Amino acid sequence: MDQVATFYSGQGNLVGAVGSALDAAGIDRAALRAADLAPLDEFHIRGRAATLEIIEALDLTAESHVLDLGSGLGGPARTIAELTGCRVTGVDLTPEFCEVAAALSTWTGLADRTTFQVGDATDTALPAESVDAALTVHVGMNIPDKAALYAEASRVLRPGGRFVVYDVLQGEGGDVLYPVPWAMDDSTSFLATPADMRALLVGAGLDIVAEADSSDESFVWFQQMRARIERDGPPRITFAAFLGDSFGQMAANQVKNLAEQRIRTVMFVCARPR
Repeated sequence: MDQVATFYSGQGNLVGAVGSALDAAGIDRAALRAADLAPLDEFHIRGRAATLEIIEALDLTAESHVLDLGSGLGGPARTIAELTGCRVTGVDLTPEFCEVAAALSTWTGLADRTTFQVGDATDTALPAESVDAALTVHVGMNIPDKAALYAEASRVLRPGGRFVVYDVLQGEGGDVLYPVPWAMDDSTSFLATPADMRALLVGAGLDIVAEADSSDESFVWFQQMRARIERDGPPRITFAAFLGDSFGQMAANQVKNLAEQRIRTVMFVCARPR
């Protein structure tokens, strides 16, 4: 787990780096909204569009309490809170991510509806049946004990609560080409296959309500991103603020991994039985 935290916080002083990137882009923090940060904090394939699909699948109300397991910089949590009015608790292994997430929530006026705490997504210490819904977005790739992750989600969910997993899975096209945005090599990368996922989720006591493979859309998304960068240059704020100089190679590898079906992007919508 220490290797994973080090990979994501390796640039150091993330709050300062993100603040400097916003200032350099001429973005007024006093008028900042969650959507303005999407190129930075919606750190998953297909970005905000995928987050909106997750929100629809979670079936939330303004009174819902949502748990984001592996919340990163807090982009999905803020989008959920802003669009639904509900309360979101994020748990992430990387202290600097939680620090940045809290700062971004303050800057976007969402600190009263989003909370971020350092912790292990497989053992959150939250009370049983204490949340109405849960999600995990591009997190399982770094967790070898996925059974523990999904068992924890099932444990904290109230009966009838929804749990959405949107993850990168192992494809049929061969080994992953590294580096990628979640790992420099296979020492911290643990991809499950779609069949593995179905067995793990059912084994955790969850019902699978729906499954959607978005790999083709993901490939197009990366192609469009690359075309925009070639045409207009890199976005004013981007994942590179914390991934550093390796980001370009990571993005190129993701295009090839998807094109050669070495990876797949799949969303599972689950529910805890009543």
